[in-house]
Amino acid sequence: MKTRQAAQFECKEIPTTPLSPKYLSIFFLCYNRAFRGESPSCLSEQNQRRKKEQGGTTTKMLRFRSQAFLLLPAFLVIFSTFFSFSHGVSQLHHLQTTPITGVMNEEYGGLVSWWTRPVVEETNANISSLVLAKERTYRTDPLDGYRHYTGGWNISEEHYWASVGFTAAPLFAIAAIWFVVFGLCLLLMFLYFCCCHRRPYGYSQAAYACSLIFLILFTIAAILGCIILYTGQSKFHSSTTNTLDYVVNLANTIANDLRNVSDYLSDAKKIGVNQAFLPSDIQTKIDDVGTKVNFASATLEEKTLDNSYRIQNVLDTVRLVLIILSAVMLLLAFLGFLFSILGMQCLVSVLVVIGWILVTATFILSGTFLLLHNVAGDTCVAMAEWVTHPTAHTALDDILPCVDEATANETLIRTKEVTIQLVNMINAVITSISNVNFSPNLRPLYFNQSGPLMPLLCNPFLPDFTDRQCATGEVDLNNATQVWKNYECQVSSDGICTTVGRITPEYYNQMAAAVNVSFGLNHYGPFLVHLVDCGFVRDTFQSITTNHCPGLSRYSEWIYVGLVMVSVAVMLSLIFWVVYARERRHRAYTKQVIVRSGGYYDDKFP
Repeated sequence: MKTRQAAQFECKEIPTTPLSPKYLSIFFLCYNRAFRGESPSCLSEQNQRRKKEQGGTTTKMLRFRSQAFLLLPAFLVIFSTFFSFSHGVSQLHHLQTTPITGVMNEEYGGLVSWWTRPVVEETNANISSLVLAKERTYRTDPLDGYRHYTGGWNISEEHYWASVGFTAAPLFAIAAIWFVVFGLCLLLMFLYFCCCHRRPYGYSQAAYACSLIFLILFTIAAILGCIILYTGQSKFHSSTTNTLDYVVNLANTIANDLRNVSDYLSDAKKIGVNQAFLPSDIQTKIDDVGTKVNFASATLEEKTLDNSYRIQNVLDTVRLVLIILSAVMLLLAFLGFLFSILGMQCLVSVLVVIGWILVTATFILSGTFLLLHNVAGDTCVAMAEWVTHPTAHTALDDILPCVDEATANETLIRTKEVTIQLVNMINAVITSISNVNFSPNLRPLYFNQSGPLMPLLCNPFLPDFTDRQCATGEVDLNNATQVWKNYECQVSSDGICTTVGRITPEYYNQMAAAVNVSFGLNHYGPFLVHLVDCGFVRDTFQSITTNHCPGLSRYSEWIYVGLVMVSVAVMLSLIFWVVYARERRHRAYTKQVIVRSGGYYDDKFP
């Protein structure tokens, strides 16, 4: 994949024309960076810092991953969409694509056709680069001579944000044009009525009837839009909260598993069979790994709790804003219609001014939610494609550097090493004590061992830490304690077996404790590697794209549609409030003049 040269960009280069598309796209880029606390030209500095951080200690790696793994899915799908400006309706690039196997072929929201396999460019025989969401993010880039952006989903690429901001320009331009043009119209109307007051004349029953009909229709449309908006925000809030809860629950599960690993490691240091313990160097390594695991677990819980509260506060705030907006716009449409029908011209004028401002705000908010709808879809596509191409290099690798073989191998090898040592220690006791018939004068080795020989414990790993198949007659870690229970004898007060058996209860308890620790380490070792090498993130992304992305996209579209309906309906209602008030005033004056002149006034309307 060809990487685009990151151009240094300063906000002072913004064009002076306020409503130009390039101005708006650059403004959104600057605003997004400023909100995140970054300088406008901080991308290259971030990349340098990221490279330095990748060379840090294993503890820092674990800390970074434990936070990123659990919080990134929610950030990508929920949190970032509220504070970043993304694209409107993407322009489709007519290229032949292949659907991703195992992923539902559907559109999120029906705005952009996606779930397609992007182009994979081979950089060499072994490494490939994957452009995430290539088809979906094919948009005009104002920073690149208005050519189409082809870099795919990449939040560290300023051209991505520029193309996103450019597609948002029309929606915000409509809000600006409405605010300026209708504001000027209101000003001219005010000056006309104040300075050029004349008696109204000319009345058309058709114009009066049409204005009344359109006023009724647009009021109904505004009410329907408010209903869609309220329903959409409720379902969207529920969907985003469920997604956040899913990630938080996973974080809590991982933190508990990490604590279990730490407990097993601590127990391994205390395990002793026949006064034999783990070597001191192994215990030192256990201390090192245990410290890292405890730190990762504590950091994960702390950061997950803190960030989940922040994200939930944002979701609650957005919900409150939408509820208030839908209620206010519904009240505005109803009162405007009622006052217009009743001929309360003064109150209608006040509502026109209020509606002028609210319609502008609603247009801006509808544009923002269109961006939210599409940026959520962008992110879902990127996550789905990242999951299905685990070996390809993508833009997500800059956020999740999953190729960290040193950390993964250290964690896994340490658990395997401790398991091997514990199994060898148990088998040494079995072969040299339990399965040997000592003479009575060899105390304490003699305790009247008798009966069938005890089976050895299967060591799951070879000395080079590769997997080992159990030999015939060996018992594995899953059922060793149950099998060995049959070889336990009853002992007298001086520790001599009084029944047939190969081990005393004391030996059995020591061996069972060692087996339990070995089983725990063997069970959680792959879990740690799965966590460190991004396997857990891939599973999380897969679950989110399958179970949560459709709802997020669907309900964000409901909000967008509701906001657009409310914006357009109330905007046209404002216009017809003015038109209907004018026709009503002309009708009343015409009727008054005819009645005063002694004529007959024939009107089909009361």
